[in-house]
Amino acid sequence: MAEAVAIAVPLLTREQVVPSRARLKLPPWLEIAKPRLIPLLLATTLGGMALTESWPMPAPRLACTLGGGALAAAAAGVLNCLWEEQLDGRMLRTSGRALPSGRLSAAKAFNIAVALACSAGLLLVMGVNCLAASLSLLGLCSYVLLYTVVLKPRTTQNIVIGGVAGAIPPLVGAAAATGHIGLGGWWLFGLVMVWTPAHFWALALLLEDDYRSVGIPMLPVVKGPFVTGNAIIRYAWATIAASFLGVFILPTGGLFYGLMLLPFNGRLLQMAQQLHQDPCDRVRAKGLFRWSILYLFGICLLLLLARTTAAAQFNLQLPSLFNMFSGEPF
Repeated sequence: MAEAVAIAVPLLTREQVVPSRARLKLPPWLEIAKPRLIPLLLATTLGGMALTESWPMPAPRLACTLGGGALAAAAAGVLNCLWEEQLDGRMLRTSGRALPSGRLSAAKAFNIAVALACSAGLLLVMGVNCLAASLSLLGLCSYVLLYTVVLKPRTTQNIVIGGVAGAIPPLVGAAAATGHIGLGGWWLFGLVMVWTPAHFWALALLLEDDYRSVGIPMLPVVKGPFVTGNAIIRYAWATIAASFLGVFILPTGGLFYGLMLLPFNGRLLQMAQQLHQDPCDRVRAKGLFRWSILYLFGICLLLLLARTTAAAQFNLQLPSLFNMFSGEPF
């Protein structure tokens, strides 16, 4: 009877657990800009701003920073699609994308990329400052040249080093707020760097067959899922350790941030450990991949909340609460 029940339960197919983009059809020009990646980049830009003494920023400069960052990220996405057009065409999962499927020409895509990059640079130079504009350009170049062209096809550590591209937006935010990069901006840059490998390798476990079919040396392809699981748990611990440094780096509200951070880190560690126990489980890999995105959004939200008046008051009252529960006078 037990065997019959086990047979009756259908196993999840790869298509059911691998993230799918087939449900939402975008116009070709918008699809190649990879708009799904932009909100998280803008969230970390806001996080970089919140870590400065100049927060909150004037609305016009804030709008120009986020608008310019979105345009630069879109330009990077288009250039990435252009470089990987043939590679995408060789994989079943990506062969229907705008460029390999012929729904958009490479010439039009290149013109779109140039227009987006120029618009981003102009908006940031005119509405923010030259440092923020330069850092956005650096982020674009590091994603397209460093990661896509140089690292991705050559080394299993592509995402570890190439993660610098996704970690630059906090620097842009700090530069936009103050005109220089302070300790807070560099801390969030480092946090995103150590967050990236566990996040991306969870996705790489889901897409291992695709990467293997085209010879991309992602860590699961070269070293296997168990080595990848070990690497994920190490970087998850590094992310947790780095995240708590924000308690000391935030100008205000550090204690509030640290307390609210505990459930985020607890869930991240739980899911990383579950995947470490069975790195071949695609359901667990998908769960960690999705939670890691929510985790970074949550960190940035906590940074913004920590700069509110309520969080500052909480910081002042927390020592009194500790003294009250410990029975000591205050």
